Amino acid sequence: MAEHDFAAPADDLCARAKEALVHWGLADQTPELLKFRENAVFRIRMADGTPAVLRLHRPGYHDDRALASELQWMAALKAGGLRVPAPIPTIDGRNLVTLAATPYFFSQQADIVSWMDGEELGRSGTPLHHARLRLEAIFGHLGEAMAELHNISDRWTPPPSFVRPAWDFDGLLGESPLWGRFWDCPGLAPEAASRLATLRPLLIDSLRSAAISGLDYGLIHADLVRENVLVGPDHVELIDFDDAGYGWRMFDIATALLRNRREPDFGLISASLIEGYRRRRPLSDAALEALPLFLLLRSLTYIGWASSRVTASEAKERLARYVAESLELAEGLSQR
Repeated sequence: MAEHDFAAPADDLCARAKEALVHWGLADQTPELLKFRENAVFRIRMADGTPAVLRLHRPGYHDDRALASELQWMAALKAGGLRVPAPIPTIDGRNLVTLAATPYFFSQQADIVSWMDGEELGRSGTPLHHARLRLEAIFGHLGEAMAELHNISDRWTPPPSFVRPAWDFDGLLGESPLWGRFWDCPGLAPEAASRLATLRPLLIDSLRSAAISGLDYGLIHADLVRENVLVGPDHVELIDFDDAGYGWRMFDIATALLRNRREPDFGLISASLIEGYRRRRPLSDAALEALPLFLLLRSLTYIGWASSRVTASEAKERLARYVAESLELAEGLSQR
């Protein structure tokens, strides 16, 4: 088997998508490739003409049990009234199918979830274009949606088979973090590696102290970046639960704010998000004191993420940006 491992041309990906669509009785259409990052994401049409999303999952990234759990949680959130995609079962009632290995693809999973109509909030690295009043409304809605995600999750009882990753001490700062060892990843300059290695035990102590003070912990989205927030006239929609799991709720808040730190209206964005969250769920001032810590922790995960993608285009420049951001946040944290 050729080691193409999901680096196939668009035409080959489209053929792979059509192979998956057989299980939904939809193989007579040409899927439209929308995004190709961790997963290959396609727009397709259901039998009644309504749009939906087909996902071809990155081989080996999550196992069947973790993906089935993701879909179960998304269905529970949808049933609870949150605007999120929900799984659409195959002809024989499965939410997830496994496609056999071919000369060009490893074995991989596929699913279909419902279409969301909102407009992407923005892209990382591109300034937001919304006016101040619109930003206030959008991030207020995002805070409310995030709080409701946490509320619904706390009311829901996962099935015994449920399993998702944990953004806990080990997942963030352990010997094998979920997104990689940020302090010794390939491509780090020696000085940066030394500073990050020195930082790690200090962060372990800081996170332990913050957790002891009673931080809220439970199921989180874990990746509420701009691309995963779709904006409607008076609401937001949350997509891409690929990295969802257990973690501190401050991690969700930090993730939603981190890439907006350079925005001229960041103060408004942050205040609106927090006010929106507090309209639906308690968030103490004491918990908010941990926000700078979680902004740094979130930033460090991107260094680890880049460590497994050192051959990707622009990898060197991206890694340098992540390191600079993390060290800047660490400096600010040390001065508090």
